[in-house]
Amino acid sequence: MSDRTIENYFQLADYFQDGCKPVSEWRIGTEHEKFGFIKENHAPINYKGDQGILRILNGLIDLGWEPKYEKENIIALYSGKQSITLEPGGQLELSGAPLANIHETCVEVNSHLAQLRSVSEKIGIGFISMGFHPNLKLDEVPLMPKSRYKIMKNYMPKKGSHGLDMMFRTCTVQTNLDYSSEFDMVKKLRVSLALQPLSVALFANSPFLEGGLSGFKSLRSYVWMHTDDERCGMLPFVFEEGMGFQSYVDYALDVPMYFVIRGEDFLNANGQTFRDFMEGSLSCLPREKPLISDWENHLSTLFPEVRLKKFIEMRGADAGNWSDLCANPAFWVGLLYDNDSLNTAYELISDFTIDEILSMRENVPTYGLKTEISSKFTMNDLAEIVLEISKKGLKNRKIFDSSGNDESIFLEAIVQRQKKCESPADKLIDLFENEWSGSVTKIFEENMA
Repeated sequence: MSDRTIENYFQLADYFQDGCKPVSEWRIGTEHEKFGFIKENHAPINYKGDQGILRILNGLIDLGWEPKYEKENIIALYSGKQSITLEPGGQLELSGAPLANIHETCVEVNSHLAQLRSVSEKIGIGFISMGFHPNLKLDEVPLMPKSRYKIMKNYMPKKGSHGLDMMFRTCTVQTNLDYSSEFDMVKKLRVSLALQPLSVALFANSPFLEGGLSGFKSLRSYVWMHTDDERCGMLPFVFEEGMGFQSYVDYALDVPMYFVIRGEDFLNANGQTFRDFMEGSLSCLPREKPLISDWENHLSTLFPEVRLKKFIEMRGADAGNWSDLCANPAFWVGLLYDNDSLNTAYELISDFTIDEILSMRENVPTYGLKTEISSKFTMNDLAEIVLEISKKGLKNRKIFDSSGNDESIFLEAIVQRQKKCESPADKLIDLFENEWSGSVTKIFEENMA
């Protein structure tokens, strides 16, 4: 039970061990965010008001979604195993149900976007899906009424130069996948971490800052690099000998905590660690030991490029259009859910040193697919190899839609992207400099969710 008290450190690793599932129970989860705006003037939407987020949430409740409250405010909606939640600046996120294949994932995405449009268009609201807001300044973004965000807003500036930008001006798409054992987890975590810079490059979709070019293909990715070094990044220890569940526990124990939840109250942890909590020395709950639910909450406030829970979260991609929301999970499923493809990908990434992986991560927000890995090998060259591995993995799964297409059909958008060495950001930069005459106004039509 999630409310039991943690008596010893072994229970922390057991939490991850409990996430192991047989292959027959592996599922695919996706999470994707989008920015809302008032169509008339492209202004952000507040929580309340005739054109507010609350009105959209109530419209979705009319379609059968169940509300979740924090005090008097609706902060989330639930329908079966799906949820819709609010990010700090009002970004709307769908956390999808665990599904069996990419065909089902795309049906879910399409259904969600159709429902959202049916509610929002009636009140003059639109949504765009990209990695960083194209024109808003930080002080123009409203704060959503969730207690955890007030704590985070005060904490973030103490740790990095772009923590508030991350909270209020970024959107991402995540893929969540299962593992069968500790060995399987390590293999998948290493592959997904090493190839996360490639995901950044393929899905780069945030070249703008406050109405102009930012100098980056993925400004969102750069922002994450300067958010909080203690809870973000590439986790070099994952590639060390002896990596396992306990290694991740040791990392998580020493990441400062944001808060502890008791009832409806969020208690500020004042940057103390979970190790302090285990020792009964947390100032906001003196002499109290943590619950398993506290461990779950703490793990959800760690933001590495790939995050371990009772599943593995791939977190490196900018939000994008419908095809990207399907291509992202397809890319990772093809690599990680077919044994032959996983072994091939693991051999490939084993040739990279940790310094090379960190260098890719540092340079890819600026150069995207043109990032040089060596003097004669670019990120685009790597993409060609990895996409072929992923495609084979999806074909090996032999899961077809009603028209006879296997899941590899969902890679087509990024396969064409690789052939042209052109990410969504590259296209947007070209449009901005030419057809759009240096204005981002058209983005609110071109990148509609």
